[in-house]
Amino acid sequence: MQNNVLILDFGSQYTQLIARRVRELNIYCEIKPYNKVPEDMSVYKAVILSGSPYSVRADDAPHPDLSQIKGKIPLLGVCYGAQYLAHFNGGIVAPSNTREYGRARLTAIKNDEPFFYQITDGSQVWMSHSDT
Repeated sequence: MQNNVLILDFGSQYTQLIARRVRELNIYCEIKPYNKVPEDMSVYKAVILSGSPYSVRADDAPHPDLSQIKGKIPLLGVCYGAQYLAHFNGGIVAPSNTREYGRARLTAIKNDEPFFYQITDGSQVWMSHSDT
């Protein structure tokens, strides 16, 4: 089976950039709206949840049911996607006292998975968050 990755788009301005980076790794990926999770997930090896301008704490924030995916294939959350995974699995996402925006460096990267081989500790990333 081909390495297909599904990107669920929560409205991030960077979703296309995420897809481009995945494709640069010679991995086929598709972008679907967060509320259009395909019924047949057997064609995907992993799912990436994009960022969003929402807070997972907001009443009108996207909250898709991930139960058909959870525990079956790897899930990677980026920004809102990571916060939503925490929220979906019973974690607490709380407002931060300060908004973070700008360049940051990754730390404690465990790159023993093929998807992360080229990401090194200290890699520069861009962030924009008001929740933790």
